[in-house]
Amino acid sequence: MRAELVSLPTLTIPLDGLYYEPEGRAAGAALLFHGNTMNFYVGALRFLPSALLKLGLACLGFNRRGHDILSTRDSRVPEGGACQLAREDIEDNRTAARWLSARGFPAPVVIGHSNGGMLAVRHVADHQHTPALVLLSAHGGGKDIVQRGARSGLMVGERVEEFAARAHDMVKAGRGRELMLMPGWWYAISAESYLDRLTETPDGLALAPTIKCPTLYVRGDKESRENYPAEDFRTRAGGPCDVEIVPDCDHFYNGREAEIQGIVSSWLSRTLHLESTKP
Repeated sequence: MRAELVSLPTLTIPLDGLYYEPEGRAAGAALLFHGNTMNFYVGALRFLPSALLKLGLACLGFNRRGHDILSTRDSRVPEGGACQLAREDIEDNRTAARWLSARGFPAPVVIGHSNGGMLAVRHVADHQHTPALVLLSAHGGGKDIVQRGARSGLMVGERVEEFAARAHDMVKAGRGRELMLMPGWWYAISAESYLDRLTETPDGLALAPTIKCPTLYVRGDKESRENYPAEDFRTRAGGPCDVEIVPDCDHFYNGREAEIQGIVSSWLSRTLHLESTKP
């Protein structure tokens, strides 16, 4: 396995990542989008490249500007998932796609986990030449994403409007980048990011009819259908969509990594007529 640490420039924070190349000539490429508060070296973006390389696919896993929960770079100014904005997420994915295109891969497979899966739907809707889309526990997105999470005991529970009012006041006072502690997941979020999530999150189910390429939608059986609507996406998709519900599997695929590898690589092999280079 050959892996190169890369840094993709944006107007603000560069996107760090790993670019993997298979042995011999690549048959194509895959663009990998991480989930909320994650990064390119944990979860699916860590364990999938080895399986994809066997299919001859080069891979780019990278950090969006909204990676991890919080981080710093060359100052004490915070960055990371607590500060993420939908418009930056969308542009970061486009930046990565342009980088892969410059490497000779203008039409990569797109694979996204969780929030990265929802963003993958948005990306493929805008890139109709995508040959295949893999959604790993992609949440549905939409303008009710915070309320839906609250019903599941995440985010701020029943205090959605209270936090929205506080965030509006902070933004109005020029304090939009300041952090608010949250009683549930994500732990901390900036005022402007909270408001952005309420109003700007792409709606994966609304976009489903625009997705014409073959799609694989994977969900663990320990995840709720309401939050990770694989069957509803299949019904609405504009192209063929296969659904896999993995038994004894949580949102992060703990202990089920090998099964996810097998499901994804086998589906891509059939769909794109790829042959594994290794047993």
